[in-house]
Amino acid sequence: MSALLEPPIRQEFVYAAPPPAGVIVERPLSRWQRWSQHALWRKALILLGLALLWEGAARWTHNDLLLPSFIQTAQAFIGGIASGELLTRTAASLVVLLQGYAVGVLAAFVLTLLAVSSRIGRDLLETLTAMLNPLPAIALLPLALLWFGLGRASLIFVIVHSVMWPLALNTYAGFQGVPETLRMAGRNYGLNGLRLVLHILVPGALPSIVSGLKIGWAFAWRTLIAAELVFGTTSGQGGLGWYIFQNRNELYTDKVFAGLAAVIVIGLIVENIGFRTLERVTLKRWGMQR
Repeated sequence: MSALLEPPIRQEFVYAAPPPAGVIVERPLSRWQRWSQHALWRKALILLGLALLWEGAARWTHNDLLLPSFIQTAQAFIGGIASGELLTRTAASLVVLLQGYAVGVLAAFVLTLLAVSSRIGRDLLETLTAMLNPLPAIALLPLALLWFGLGRASLIFVIVHSVMWPLALNTYAGFQGVPETLRMAGRNYGLNGLRLVLHILVPGALPSIVSGLKIGWAFAWRTLIAAELVFGTTSGQGGLGWYIFQNRNELYTDKVFAGLAAVIVIGLIVENIGFRTLERVTLKRWGMQR
């Protein structure tokens, strides 16, 4: 009797749909289309186009003192690396840059933590950023020379100033943009104070924090080169800015452009390897960036 009550089982069939007549469903991409999918090739083509424009402008100007060609600059760049001078100057600048950048990042996060912890801290951050953020870091160099003398401490001082305020503003804006529901969820799990900041606010504000780190890096790098152009050596060892300044005085324009090329190359490496890797392992991995 129970067998009679069981519903009948209908047999299922799977039919493969035939492709539409006269329509190509899958078409292989050409080699150019495959290459265009990679950002590295696209950027390489852009750089190649700029190099060709540079070479053409130099040949049209026909004055090596005013505008050396791309080939001459490349030869000076390779010669500076082979002799070790360009590498030594670059290393001297990067050591000072990393020290000032690290101190600036730490100071920015401390100031931001005070701002999200109390009203006085928030007022302090808003007041200081309104006063000091519009002030160019290089304008503080004369004061830095008076306070710290002709040395590395003066450079670190102006670098900290250039990094601290944009990073603090971006981080605080990111914290303010974290939804209240996430804050409430963190409090329901017993998070408060520094634990709430680290586990809820920092992950939620990470896109703004990374953006602030990139802006602070750019400001710090250009401030350092400008400061070295003004007074040059630190502890007896000049950096890239001093290398550019010296060769400008001696009218080695190709070496001046080689120094500028070194500044650009370092910027490209930090942007496309350092920050892109950071974004890939955090923002893109967590679905916070396309």
